[in-house]
Amino acid sequence: MPSRNYTMTLGFPPFTRAIKWLVIINTAIYLLRLLMIAFAAGTWGTIEALTALVPVAVLHGWIWQLVTYSFIHVGLFHIAFNMLTLWMFGAQLETDWGFNQFLEFYFYCVVCAALVTIAVAYLGTVPGITFLGISPFTATVGASGGIFGVMVAFAVLYGNQEFMLFPLPFMIRAKYLVGILILIALAGAFQGLGPGHRGESVAYFAHLGGALFGYLYVKFLPRRGLTYAFSEHYFGMRNSYYKWKRRRAARKFQVYMRRHGRDVYFDEHGNYRDPDVDKKDGGSQSPPWVN
Repeated sequence: MPSRNYTMTLGFPPFTRAIKWLVIINTAIYLLRLLMIAFAAGTWGTIEALTALVPVAVLHGWIWQLVTYSFIHVGLFHIAFNMLTLWMFGAQLETDWGFNQFLEFYFYCVVCAALVTIAVAYLGTVPGITFLGISPFTATVGASGGIFGVMVAFAVLYGNQEFMLFPLPFMIRAKYLVGILILIALAGAFQGLGPGHRGESVAYFAHLGGALFGYLYVKFLPRRGLTYAFSEHYFGMRNSYYKWKRRRAARKFQVYMRRHGRDVYFDEHGNYRDPDVDKKDGGSQSPPWVN
């Protein structure tokens, strides 16, 4: 899909509905975390253990962590960067796609980033791949996997739109800005493979996983989204099943009528054909309906 050409704009992006709710929920959970650490640190520790992404826990059935980890942030810069980036890049995508498809895309990137994190964590336990040094017991938190997916999607669709690198007084195109951020994440992933940096490395791999699957979504998946594709596939299978049942019933009815000395005719769709009308019209009778 070719990149669309856009010039610089000094206006803020629209505060669309999905963006608004994601920012509100993430910010509320961050403030709740601060309050609970101050007044009920033990309780928050239990909540975080249940909701952070821990690969070994997910493989033991705690699959909700594939989503809940994205709502936990551990620092002001962490949540501020993620929410501002989500607003800056995500608002245009939601304007184009709508509320439902944007949320589908965002959580698709979140879940795929989590799956990449789990795969990398367990890859580090394979004999002979000790250089990774990553443990399946390492917890990952933050929405960065989804955010990087959003950024990559924006860069693919609106790569020529320019941004000002505040407070630096120069402009940069979206595709170059996102490319720089991905290179930083890639460098951080490999720099964090050393002793004492395992958690950082896992987090950067989550960023890269979200970026990869965000690109795949935009480039190769149906334009109207996964939900639409699955619904179309479901209805197509359902209609094929009903057509098969109708043809099967027609064949049984033919056998039954022949046993009683009468021939009846059905077309390939299982619709009744009147042989007298076919003879008059030279076999050009159209079936009354086809589902």
